[in-house]
Formats: sequence, structure tokens, C-alpha cells
Amino acid sequence: MKVARTIKEFRSARAEVGRLALVPTMGALHEGHLSLMRLAKEHAPQVAVSIFVNPTQFGPKEDFTKYPRPLVADLELCKSVGVDLIFAPDAREMYPPGEAKVTIDLPELTTVLEGAYRPGHFAGVCQIVAKLFNVIQPDIAIFGRKDFQQLRVLSAMVESLNWPIEIVPGPTVREPGGLAMSSRNRYLSADERTRALAINRSLVFAESQIKAGRRDSDGLIQWMRQMLLEQRLDIDYIAAVDPNTLAAVSSVAGPVVFAIAARVGSTRLIDNLLVDA
Repeated sequence: MKVARTIKEFRSARAEVGRLALVPTMGALHEGHLSLMRLAKEHAPQVAVSIFVNPTQFGPKEDFTKYPRPLVADLELCKSVGVDLIFAPDAREMYPPGEAKVTIDLPELTTVLEGAYRPGHFAGVCQIVAKLFNVIQPDIAIFGRKDFQQLRVLSAMVESLNWPIEIVPGPTVREPGGLAMSSRNRYLSADERTRALAINRSLVFAESQIKAGRRDSDGLIQWMRQMLLEQRLDIDYIAAVDPNTLAAVSSVAGPVVFAIAARVGSTRLIDNLLVDA
């Protein structure tokens, strides 16, 4: 496994391999990330992983400074699943002092849900992913469905800019009990982890109701809200949206994504479930 810390080093290593799949990460790797790496190996003979905590996608009151950065452990995990190339730059490498700022804007997809609660977040996501795509030149990029809005935004970016990159979604990996795996789960106390299980339970409840023939998403959202409030979660949003446009859906007639963002203590968690009526 080759580890490159600079753009020049990575491009030199990239020149030696052919078809390449990329798994972009911010490190603090867990089984959810490893599942994406295994999926990448099914789609290309060579796999690259980027490890970079991107400052431009964090808001001023978010957890950039305390975001975990266990690089040595991350490299061992990558090696354990057969990753070929690692790109692990520092912030000055990706954002040199004095560099002109570039933004990519997809306002119809980035101003709702996470975009409404985290202004500028998706501008930072699109900026770093565009940079990574230009440096790494992948044929395929793997993103998890847990960040479904990010997946939709980046798919639209690739399509709109005519990049020859196939975006492959990976399934959400869950802990026992249903909590979606996240690097932020390590912040949860035992009590908070138990309370956080209400997020997945409410999503499964909504799915069961839709499968049973219910179609009013607004009524379901009220039930979901009550399930979270009973566990003392602070809710940013509970929404039912079209998986392509991300527009709110009040009457379910086809595929719909139920999405949640909530805080358990000081830890903000997101989750979602795609349901096909």
C-alpha cells in the first residue's frame, strides 16, 4: 500500500495504475468505511482512499478541531482490506495560502435539509470532492447512502460537469440495535447511545406504515417526532423527500426518503431510509 502526503506524490503513484476506484473519507474509519472499500474492490482492480478532514465543510460552531484523526490506525484498517493507494494530505497541501477560492453551487439540492441547518456545508463538500477528483482521477467513486443528500449532491455535480466518473452508492452499515455507524458515535455515552436508537426505530416505523398502505407523510412525521422527543433528542429536522429532487413529499406515491437530523447530548447524528411505496 502506497501512502502519498502530497499531490505530486499521489499523481506519480496514480500514473502506475489503471482503472481506479476512490473512497473519499475524513478518517476515523469504522466498519461503514471498510464496507465501502470492499465494494470499491468489486468495481475496480485498484482502490484509493483519501483521508482528509476538510475544514471548508465545517461551520464556525462545529467540531472541526476535535474531529478525531487517528491516522496510524486508519492506515492499518485500509491495509487490512487491501487498499492500494492512500492520499492523506494536510490542509496547506489542499488549500495553499493565497489560493483563489472556488465554489460549486447546486442550490436546488444544497439549501434544504442539511443545507438549511449547516450553511456553506455543501459548498465545502463539493469543493473538496472536486479537488480530490482532479488529483486522484478516479474512474469510480464510492459514497455511502447514510449521507444520502451528499450522495445526491455529488452525483448531480458529476453529471452537471460531465466528469467521466461513475458514482456508486454503498449501503448504510448499522451497529446492533440499528444505530447508523458514524465517526461521531464515539462521542456518545452509554445512555446517549441507547437513546439514539430511537432514530432508527422511528425510520423503521415509518417504513412499516408505508408498506401497510399509509400515504400521509406529515402524519407519520408527527409520530416519528414523538418517538424522538420521548428519548429527549433535540430535533433539527424530520422530513420526507423525493430522492431525486429532495423536495418535500406530503403524500407518498412512489419512492421517498425519510431523513432525520437530531442531537443526542452534544452529538449531532443523521440517518435516513429509502422507502418505495
